[in-house]
Amino acid sequence: MKIHGPNQTNFNPYKNQIHRQPKSTAGIGKEDKLQISNEAQKMLEKQQPNTERTARVEKIKDEVSSGNYKIDLKKTAGKMIDFWTKPQ
Repeated sequence: MKIHGPNQTNFNPYKNQIHRQPKSTAGIGKEDKLQISNEAQKMLEKQQPNTERTARVEKIKDEVSSGNYKIDLKKTAGKMIDFWTKPQ
């Protein structure tokens, strides 16, 4: 009993075309190159870390790791309320 029908061999008419396509040699021996524009280079130079902010972050890290960091709960709650009730 055949369940596939008489045209099963021609199910994919593009099958022969797929096998005939030549293998591409494009891209062999090429190297990737990256070019950064002058504007982007200037932006990268400006992104140097702010020393005051870095010092503040380090101070907070030290206080958290030593267990001496205190959180002002009222100030935190006020900021959260302001954020969630602020009209957009």
